[in-house]
Amino acid sequence: MSKGVDTKIRHVTAAETNIFSELGFEASEAKRLQKDAEREVEQLLAIKRQLMQEISAWIADNKLRQADAAAMLNVSRPRVSDVVNLKTSKFTLDTLVMMLSKLGKPVSVTIG
Repeated sequence: MSKGVDTKIRHVTAAETNIFSELGFEASEAKRLQKDAEREVEQLLAIKRQLMQEISAWIADNKLRQADAAAMLNVSRPRVSDVVNLKTSKFTLDTLVMMLSKLGKPVSVTIG
């Protein structure tokens, strides 16, 4: 470990605590910010689930084993299993978009 690097943990925020309150925002603003953050997380998860369902449907439609799909995607079989089982926390949006692209299903984004 380098000298001079501070690695001490001085505070841990409990999961149920509003992080924005902890950062010093007024109660009403902290509540609004937390609701906005929760909404954004839910939207992200919904997009990930949709992309994962598209990959899973493609695998099923083509009657592929997970190992075969993994070879086509250049990933491990457990990675395909994670997609099929909608383990959203294990993937970024760009990874899922790239997987779909490799399957010949490019993703289009519509804004608004």
